[in-house]
Amino acid sequence: MKARTILGVIGMMFVLVQSGIAGGSGDIQKYFNDTACKVKATAEPSQKREILNSSLQIMSKTLDKVQGSLLISKEDRASINRFKAALQEKQDELTGSNGYERVSDTQLNAFSDYVVQDMEQASKTITVTVLTAILIAVIAILLIAR
Repeated sequence: MKARTILGVIGMMFVLVQSGIAGGSGDIQKYFNDTACKVKATAEPSQKREILNSSLQIMSKTLDKVQGSLLISKEDRASINRFKAALQEKQDELTGSNGYERVSDTQLNAFSDYVVQDMEQASKTITVTVLTAILIAVIAILLIAR
């Protein structure tokens, strides 16, 4: 009976960890999806660009803060670095720096969709623990609330 209970608890822990990882990446996807909705709801290209830039900066600052935590493992730090590199590429595309051509004003809506899709794919291939995913979500919320 004890062995059965212990196996059941271990099984539930695996299920909860997997759902926690999915929830963390879902929060990141929701964050960028909300950004894309704001961009599409705005008529002025300069405001669209500012919304995108601000969103990318907030997520980058969030990842910096999470990475500075003593609770984060080496593997999570490496995953966060890869995710930050993907974010930096999007920011470079938006601003036209580091060899990228600047996204035109007429393409900002499409670019916001592209960011959502690319970050969704990145968050699926870059695995972080539940603790790290929760930290990312909490810090992003705190930075947005400012």
